[in-house]
Amino acid sequence: MLPLTDAVVPRRFPWVTLSFAAANLLFWLAYQLPVGLEESVDEVGFRACSLVGDCAAEPGSWAATATTSMFAHAGWAHLVGNLLFLLALGVRVESELGALRYALLYVTAGYAATFIFAGTTLAFMSEADTNVPGVGASGAISGVMAAYLVLFPFARILTWVVPMFFLRVPAVTLLGVWFALQALEGTYGLAHPQEDGAGIAFFAHVGGFAAGFVLAAVLVRRSWPRALFGRRRAGNPRVAT
Repeated sequence: MLPLTDAVVPRRFPWVTLSFAAANLLFWLAYQLPVGLEESVDEVGFRACSLVGDCAAEPGSWAATATTSMFAHAGWAHLVGNLLFLLALGVRVESELGALRYALLYVTAGYAATFIFAGTTLAFMSEADTNVPGVGASGAISGVMAAYLVLFPFARILTWVVPMFFLRVPAVTLLGVWFALQALEGTYGLAHPQEDGAGIAFFAHVGGFAAGFVLAAVLVRRSWPRALFGRRRAGNPRVAT
């Protein structure tokens, strides 16, 4: 399922969302296509092994590739899918958070996704897997998706169910199911490391989503997670002994 729009006109022009989308597209057109897909991914992709300094070949620094990998993609479908999610959901999240807080959430979720994926890879996967470069804006965009869930849980999103159906799906259903599938697929991949899962870094999605959820809940004073947590704390007073 691919989200298309929630048909809500934003209160602010989405400069940051459009800038991130343009940066991803330009990186693809200006760098990855001329250099070649395989070579560009090899040069700018993030390798989990770089965190512990035991890569088979000498990669770029982990700090540099953690950044460049957020703007690189493994193919047209990867790029277009990410941009669809970003434009469908990011416009309204930016309108609600404002440019600065939204940019902070996007970048932080992207780094969190990278390092959580790296941690699970180092802990559970083979040495060969830790040397595989990872690319994509999916982790950062997963954070935007989580922020949308925090801000607009019951908004109805026009969704394209490939190949021909269009449905309006509540955000809590669409994004909740999406997150559950990422977590299940990622857990299955850890239990069956011999299967590559189509090369998808599911725990990068999980990490980015978790970071975006927490950040959105913190940044928005009236968010439902903060209200829920506040009610639970109020309902469990400390008992003097």
